[in-house]
Amino acid sequence: MQEELNVKTMAEFAAEGKEPDILYWVGCAGSYDARAQKVSRAFAKLLNKAGVSFAILGNEESCCGDPARRAGNEFIFQMLALQNIEVLNGYNIKKIVTACPHGYNTLKNEYPELGGNFEVIHHTQFIEQLIADGKLDVSDNKYAKSTKVTYHDSCYMGRVNGEYKAPRNILNSAKIEITEMERSGVNGFCCGAGGAQMFKEEEKGDKRVNEERANEAIGTGAKIIAANCPFCITMLEDGLKAYEKEDEIKVMDIAEILSADLDLGQ
Repeated sequence: MQEELNVKTMAEFAAEGKEPDILYWVGCAGSYDARAQKVSRAFAKLLNKAGVSFAILGNEESCCGDPARRAGNEFIFQMLALQNIEVLNGYNIKKIVTACPHGYNTLKNEYPELGGNFEVIHHTQFIEQLIADGKLDVSDNKYAKSTKVTYHDSCYMGRVNGEYKAPRNILNSAKIEITEMERSGVNGFCCGAGGAQMFKEEEKGDKRVNEERANEAIGTGAKIIAANCPFCITMLEDGLKAYEKEDEIKVMDIAEILSADLDLGQ
């Protein structure tokens, strides 16, 4: 991603005696998962289009520690968190933007107790602000008025942090009509990955959570399920496979939807 999109690291900025406007926290999924890497590239492309000066930590970025804490391993969480905080403070980082709601919640709400005090913004919130400031024009989107879209609220942005408006405002700015699922907004339904469930076997039950949610999305008649979380994207894509709908319905991060007309080299 770095060479393709001319992405610089904080170390490179520091070597030049400069500071970027924001640090883009890529996260584990955005760095290593092939599907989530597409979201990372899409968001980086939007940042470049908007003229935002940004950097990543690169090899200096470790896992934020969310999965460890949710799974009950507080020692690993604090070890990872303290390591990251030391790096971030070393670069005098003030503003962090991330495309992962889990990283967003951890960096924003849990790092301060360990000495990590940063302004942390989810990428949908940042994109919304870029649009409002006139730095990013999304009015000419390929999906505008032609493709039925439904939106899935991730738990860590919605019920945990109370952010429901930013993603919807972005889609509305792009003239994309949203067909809401029966359970949406404050009454939204989990994709099944939260609380470290992404990394363990599910408990015994009648139906998988992600299949239940995918079925709700299918019921809207939408051809695109818009999301804002790498875990949600994985779970919803797997859920669609249970109904053999993976070729008919796309699961796309909001950044991918906005970048659909741009050459992302994907």
